[in-house]
Amino acid sequence: MHKSSKLADRLVRIVESFPKLSITVLGDLIADEFVYGEISRVSREAPVLILRHRERTVVPGGAGNAIYNLADLGVTVLPVGVIGDDEPGRMLLHAFRQKHISVSGIRRMKGRETCTKTRILAGMTHSPRQQVIRVDREPEIPLQSPILRELVFQTRGYLRVSDALLISDYGYGSATPEIFESIRNRSSLDGILVTLDSRYRALSYNGVTAATPNESELEEALRTRIGNDNDRLLAAGRAVMQRLKLQSLLVTRGRDGMVIFSRSSKPVFIPIYGSDEVADVTGAGDTVIATYTAALAAGADPESAARLANYAGGIVVMKRGTATVTRAELLRAVTEG
Repeated sequence: MHKSSKLADRLVRIVESFPKLSITVLGDLIADEFVYGEISRVSREAPVLILRHRERTVVPGGAGNAIYNLADLGVTVLPVGVIGDDEPGRMLLHAFRQKHISVSGIRRMKGRETCTKTRILAGMTHSPRQQVIRVDREPEIPLQSPILRELVFQTRGYLRVSDALLISDYGYGSATPEIFESIRNRSSLDGILVTLDSRYRALSYNGVTAATPNESELEEALRTRIGNDNDRLLAAGRAVMQRLKLQSLLVTRGRDGMVIFSRSSKPVFIPIYGSDEVADVTGAGDTVIATYTAALAAGADPESAARLANYAGGIVVMKRGTATVTRAELLRAVTEG
């Protein structure tokens, strides 16, 4: 009991220090659109349901969700990214301004479509609404050299006043290995924590401090199959640690929890926090890397940071849609857990 109490006290002190931090986020800004409908009848034109439209919400997704999570944890967050000159882009800017998040590092590009993921959810009047289809609108115009140079310039400027750099790469061009390499070449990253969440090319980033892939991303990066074999999982984690020369690696495993690798200690398996009967996993990875980055920037060791990220992930998957964890919720989970 005494050991558990000391751990909780240490985690509480870490979370309470979040408002002292400034973190730059370089990443792909995505608009997560949710369209809710009530099942009305079956169409005569095709064997499909007709939904009576009830409401629509648009919230930040991708790197935007990591930004939102950091803000709700009390961190001063400095976003760098690109949006289109369209309605979803304007809605993202409005959402950031409402949370008093700086938007000076976000570039609006004419002719480019803001990446938008539309989820259509259906249900009866008094029943839970379930996702029936997702429609993705992705930018087709690649980012040109002037925009890329602006991203590098803005990130370098923010890093002078930041405790960490979080890279959120969803494959849309705002946070590529080449951009990060330009940032490294033109500015000193000595003493700056750099964390990475890359959907498709985690092994292409040299010079990051930590990464937070999920198990399937780890399998894809190494072209291997882990399954339920913990020995394979440990070997894969060690291989990525060595290849990227990481200080730590946090692998998320869904209902199987997490495993944290670090240079200074043996891997630690962490069971999930809360129920495995989740409500929605949308954006949970963004919550994990946001919390993990904030904790490491606050001076936490990798295992303590992973445990806080585990609490945050367990909280957010019990919420519907793209959601965040607040500092108060995280503190409550730590003290009650």
